[in-house]
Order: sequence, then structure tokens, then C-alpha cells
Amino acid sequence: MLRTVLAAMAATMLATAAHAQAPPVPRAIFTDPPADAKAPAASEVLHIPSGGVQINGLAYLAAGPGPHPTVVIAHGLPGNEKNLDLAQAIRRGGWNAVTFNYRGSWGSPGRFSFTGNLDDARAVLAYIRDPANAQRLRIDPRRVVLMGHSMGGWVTSQVAASDEGLLGAALISSADMSAPAAAPKATRLQLARANMEALDTTDEDMADQIAGLGAYSFAAAAPGLAKTRLLILTSDDGLAPPAEKLFLDLKQRGARVRIVHANTDHSWNSARIRLETEILTWLAGLPR
Repeated sequence: MLRTVLAAMAATMLATAAHAQAPPVPRAIFTDPPADAKAPAASEVLHIPSGGVQINGLAYLAAGPGPHPTVVIAHGLPGNEKNLDLAQAIRRGGWNAVTFNYRGSWGSPGRFSFTGNLDDARAVLAYIRDPANAQRLRIDPRRVVLMGHSMGGWVTSQVAASDEGLLGAALISSADMSAPAAAPKATRLQLARANMEALDTTDEDMADQIAGLGAYSFAAAAPGLAKTRLLILTSDDGLAPPAEKLFLDLKQRGARVRIVHANTDHSWNSARIRLETEILTWLAGLPR
């Protein structure tokens, strides 16, 4: 009986949190900021050391002398949707945005690997926190947020769980890459073959790597994630249940976590303004 009551309470809490009304659209989504002749908005190509190579990145620098809070955006598998419109909206909102390509993806040198992706994200954070780079890029290293879409959400979950210096983290339609670890090899091969564009790997190698990701789960990351501010965005892509389970786990741990569900597809193709609205509103509410 008690278990039934608790389950019902959890379901009610989740439904209330996930289907909250969308906040007003921030002006940064449809209005350019005032020009700053001395410190204009700009972009800078980055070459970030990671795993013995230099991976590709791009910094979208907000107007003004700063230092500015900064969002690092991790793309998914393989990363066809890189959320560059989101990066531009974040910049118009007064934040820097940094995008990057993992080793062995989209022109970055090296061999693609899932655990290597985690190291690459950590390398990007270390790069922008380096005092010389932070000064050049007008970054406030005390106000850095990590967020990721799909597999990038999984990358974010694993990296943010052990990085207490982050101001917050956000997961967008996240895929828990530990989920297919125990699947038959044929299933893992099918997943690999469907997601290999612009990746330096083979389907066999990717399938074998997936089998080794069982320990890299949302559940394993939860104790660490409970220490940071977290935004979880879900969509109608079949990936919502693990994210919802993570939300309930974090709430039980007393975490500062918000979850929102949108009736759209995995890439938020019909809800890009909603995506930008939810993220900019959440960013605006983070401590200054």
C-alpha cells in the first residue's frame, strides 16, 4: 500500500514539473543586443588540447568587456544537430557559448570513442578555465554551465557529476548511453551503423565500446549531479523515462533540479523557440 501511495505521489510530482506552462519568450531570442564598439560580439575558432591532439571548437563571444558567464554545448551522436541557433540565442542573452567536436568527429583529429568524449568535454572545461584563455575569451570561469543534447546530455551527466566548479548543467533529450550496453551485439551494431556520419570509427568498434558503458549510467551519476543545479528537458523521442527516473532520484536527494517536457521530436524541430526559451529562462535564474 505504501509503495503504491509513494509511486502515485512521484507520478503526480513528475507530471506537474514536466508539463509546466512555457515561460514568456525572452527578448534575446528575437532582439539583437546593443552594439559595443570596444568589445563587439565575435566568434573565435578554438584548438583545444585533448588526448594528444587538438579538437575543434568555436566560441561565440557576447558583446561587452565581460567577463561573461559561459555555456559549453556538447553535441550528440553523431552530431548532425549541433544546436547552433541555441548558441546564438545564448550569446544574445549575454552569455558566451562554446561548441566543440569530439575527437574523431566532424573534422577533429583522433579516434572517436565514448569515454574519449568524456575526456574531451573535461578538456574543453579546463581550456576555458585557464586564466590566459579566460581573459582572451572574456570568460568568467566561476560561472560556467555544461549542457548537451542526446548523447551530449549523457556526456554532460557524467562530467558534471564530478565537476563541482560548474554553475549548473542541462540535459536536452538525453540518451543514457549505458542503456544499450547489455543489448545483443546485433542491436548495438544497428545503433552504430545508424549513427556513423563523420565519425572516425567502425561499426564493430563502436558496438564493442557501447558494451563497455554499463557503469556510465544516469543512476551512477546521480550522487554527483545532486550537488549542482540541473535542468532536464525531455521530448517525445522515447528517451524521456530514464531522464524522468533521474529527476525523481535527484529530487529525493534534495537536488536543485527542474524538468520540462515538450511535445516535439528528438531534435526539437517543431519547438526551437520553446527550447531556447526554457534554457535562457533557466540561465537567467542562476546565481550571479
